[in-house]
Amino acid sequence: MFLKNSRYYGIPTVVTTDLTGREVQAVMLRRLPATPGERSVVHDHDQLDVMAYRRFRDGTRFWHIADANSELEANTLVRRSGRAIDVPVK
Repeated sequence: MFLKNSRYYGIPTVVTTDLTGREVQAVMLRRLPATPGERSVVHDHDQLDVMAYRRFRDGTRFWHIADANSELEANTLVRRSGRAIDVPVK
C-alpha cells in the first residue's frame, strides 16, 4: 500500500467506520522514536525536501526531519528564518 521509503510503510492498518457509516481502511498512529539530530538553522526559502536531499540524498525523506521535531505541521519548521531545528544524522 505504501512505498518502502514512506513513513507509513509497515504500519498496521485497521478498518473503521466513518461518519457516513462507510467502512474505510486507516493507518494506525505511529509511535515516534527518539531521533538524535544536529541543530541546523533555517535560512530564507529553505524547504524540508531540499534539506533532506542535502542530508540524505533523498528529498522524499523530509519526514525524518519533521519527526525529529515537535511541530504538528511539517512546513512550519521552515517558515521562520533563523529558527534552529533538529536534522537527523544519516
